[in-house]
Amino acid sequence: MPYAPGDATKGANLFKTRCAQCHTLGAGEPNKVGPNLHGLFGRKSGQADGFSYTAANVNKGVTWDTETLFEYLENPKKYIPGTKMAFAGLKKPADRNDLITHMKEACA
Repeated sequence: MPYAPGDATKGANLFKTRCAQCHTLGAGEPNKVGPNLHGLFGRKSGQADGFSYTAANVNKGVTWDTETLFEYLENPKKYIPGTKMAFAGLKKPADRNDLITHMKEACA
């Protein structure tokens, strides 16, 4: 099942409860435990300035877009074995669609 546009408001709530403890979205905001995600779409994995990634993340070489994020967010450790991201993933496709829709608006 591929990505389909979701509800950005629900996605914002998901980001706040599931992602914001480790990530920021706004331009110029700091990295936390995870990298700032501003400009994520179209960027290769492991390439955010000033963040120390695992070799697994750098070497994955995936370009982030709606489809790669949709697959990644289901199970990050399966998608990039060796990642230090502790997040277990979002199993429901609707949740992933909502989160990605919010991120597309907030990271642009």
